[in-house]
Amino acid sequence: MKKYVIVSDSCCDLSKELREKYDIDYIPMHFSYEGKDYAADIDWKELSFKDFYAEMRAGKRMITSQVNAPQYREVFEKYIADGYDILSISCSSALSNSVKASYMVRDELLQKYPESKIVCVDSLSSCYGLGLICIRAAELRAEGKTIEETAAWLEENKLTVNQECTPESLTYLKKAGRVSAMSAFFGGLLSVKPILISDVNGQNAAVEKVKGRMTSIKRLAERVKEEYVRVPHQRIVVVHADCENDANTLKNLVAEALAGEDVTIDMGYIGPIIGASAGPGTLAVYFYGKEVTFNSKAN
Repeated sequence: MKKYVIVSDSCCDLSKELREKYDIDYIPMHFSYEGKDYAADIDWKELSFKDFYAEMRAGKRMITSQVNAPQYREVFEKYIADGYDILSISCSSALSNSVKASYMVRDELLQKYPESKIVCVDSLSSCYGLGLICIRAAELRAEGKTIEETAAWLEENKLTVNQECTPESLTYLKKAGRVSAMSAFFGGLLSVKPILISDVNGQNAAVEKVKGRMTSIKRLAERVKEEYVRVPHQRIVVVHADCENDANTLKNLVAEALAGEDVTIDMGYIGPIIGASAGPGTLAVYFYGKEVTFNSKAN
């Protein structure tokens, strides 16, 4: 079986330690503010995690951009030259056009290198939801699964990756054009905190509204218990956008909610691409659960 690499993008938010452990590469997206462009480096080399969210709290708007075709072409051709096939796993197509660029480059390069395999997967996830899918792909590769077998598993199971998320403020989602001005206004006025999931289309969708920060954190833990499924590949990750104390509270509440389950709850950061829209103070938990069926387009 020919060796294959797993390539994602900045939205996977996987730490360097995890990327090295599971041999996962990523292509950086970009963000800009104050007229300067930055690589959306998930190791935070150019702009630190703290500084990024401090700038947002100070009123700076972060403008993000997708992985473009030349970036995909450069990385894909490098791996082809090294003798690898490529499994590219991208951020949800509902949130980024990166996956469309990967499709275009795949079709172009397969004509140029017909002996190679390039398989592109729309994860329908972002942040550590995408990260969990990449890790699972790496586990399947380590088990000896072919690139086709791994991609088929991802396609069949990607909607079992669950997201439970709450932003501290709707202000940043409003600035990014993710919610209407009216919704953001009333959300701030009434201290309403939405519970956001990733729906069947890979779109972030509000499924509940609760009042108050602590209530929203408790509700995330409750929803994890409601949606949790016991599977051999289960992973639970709590992530935050510079609100570590609240993240620890959520981690403890999830542990209490799943008392009796043999699970480890890891911690992570919300990276610059998702963070640019969700804003500082956002909390989320990702895990394998019941297959997502909510369709925001039909509701």
